[in-house]
Amino acid sequence: MKLTNYLKGFENFLKLERSLANHSIEAYLRDVDKLVQFLESVGKDISPDQLSVNDLTDFIAWLYDLGIAARSQARIISGLNAFYKYLLMEDIVLQNPVDLVDSPNIVQKLPEILSIQEIDLLIAAVDLSSQEGERNRAIVECLYSCGLRVSELINLQLSNILFDEGFLRVVGKGNKERLVPIGKTAIKYINFYIEHRRNHQKIKREDVDILFLNRNGGKLSRVMIFTIVRRLAAIAKINKTISPHTFRHSFATHLVDGGADLRAVQEMLGHESITTTEIYTHIDRQYLRDAIIQFHPRAKKK
Repeated sequence: MKLTNYLKGFENFLKLERSLANHSIEAYLRDVDKLVQFLESVGKDISPDQLSVNDLTDFIAWLYDLGIAARSQARIISGLNAFYKYLLMEDIVLQNPVDLVDSPNIVQKLPEILSIQEIDLLIAAVDLSSQEGERNRAIVECLYSCGLRVSELINLQLSNILFDEGFLRVVGKGNKERLVPIGKTAIKYINFYIEHRRNHQKIKREDVDILFLNRNGGKLSRVMIFTIVRRLAAIAKINKTISPHTFRHSFATHLVDGGADLRAVQEMLGHESITTTEIYTHIDRQYLRDAIIQFHPRAKKK
């Protein structure tokens, strides 16, 4: 039977058992569809258990010829791996050929981060006398204090802020909930925003529990958060490519740099794999190298 005959079962598995969001499910299905396209292009109509390592090697070469970057190739192979793990679990195949294929080499690009001094400059750039000043200060404090993704920030609900306990209940990728500690400073500015701005707004019925609101009393968009952060970076004259995600990277790096346990950082960020979190240990080492170059008398450029 063709690979496509098992896609519906794979889709249901991702939806019901792994509780993935629709866009994640669509990405997995697209990965398998890429393999189907390749097999059709070479005239192969095979069942899942007939797929060989040679087929997969040719498939990767086909992706390369299409101009698909190594990082995207690696993601597609990861999607196929998930598909074959599902087939193994359902006893449709006896082995996973994807396990025997080397994923394309990816040059690891370390994310841009802000120093503590640059974070302070950004926060100082917020105009608290403006109509949205207290909200924007609370947004920046929340991004840095909790390491939230943009989607998690804009969907943050008042009912999920545990002020007394000092935690946020965050709904992350795949609708998975986690508890994230929030610092006293961030709580302070969230309360300022609620008391001085939010409590005096007319709020849309569907957004009555959303914390951060626009001028019309509705939920903020992702684009608006990007705009706020980039405007502050321009005012603070920070010459880096900065996005809301930069605060997440900075949050994690500063924790690791301060000696935080990597598993604890993984939990706070909501990473499924510790490998994703380990990138921040590389950033930490880069900080050490930069410090040596800057301050060690034998490492300075002559």
